[in-house]
Amino acid sequence: MDWLDLVALQLLPRVILGFLLGGIIGLEREWRAKVAGLRTHALVAGGSAMFTVASAALFPAPGPTHDPARIAAQIVTGVGFLGAGAILRAGGTVIGLTTAASIWVAAALGLLAGAGAYALALASTLVTLVVLRFPARRLGLTRPQLQALRGRAGRRRGQRRTTRPLI
Repeated sequence: MDWLDLVALQLLPRVILGFLLGGIIGLEREWRAKVAGLRTHALVAGGSAMFTVASAALFPAPGPTHDPARIAAQIVTGVGFLGAGAILRAGGTVIGLTTAASIWVAAALGLLAGAGAYALALASTLVTLVVLRFPARRLGLTRPQLQALRGRAGRRRGQRRTTRPLI
C-alpha cells in the first residue's frame, strides 16, 4: 500500500461524514417538500468535504502559496451563488431564503467534516435541525406579529406594497 492509498483511507471518513450530515439536513428539507432536498444538500456538503480534504491533505506544498483557507473561501462564494438560485421573488413575496440558507449551512458542515472537526460538525447539524424545525408559535408570537416582522402588516391579501425594494 503506497502513501496515497494510506492518505485516502484516513480521509475517506471525513468525506463520507460530509455526505451524511448534508443528507440529514436534506431529509428535513425533503420532508417539508422544498425544492432543494436530500440529494442537493448531500452533494453540496460532500463536495465541500472533498474540496477541503483535497486542499489540506492531497496538495501539501509548504510555503506562502499553500493556503487551505483559499479553498474554504471559494466554497463559501460558490455555494452563495447556488443558494441565490434558490431564492425567488414573486411580486412582494420572497421565497426560498431558508432553503438557500440551509444549502449554505450544508456547505459549512461539509467543510467542518472535511477538516476533521467531527464534534463541531455533528453539533452544528443538530443545531441546524432545531432551527429548521422550531416554529415561531413557540416564541409566543401571534399571526399579526409575525406578519409585522415580515413586513406585511396593514395590507390585505393580494394587495401590493406601496414601496418597492431596491433589489
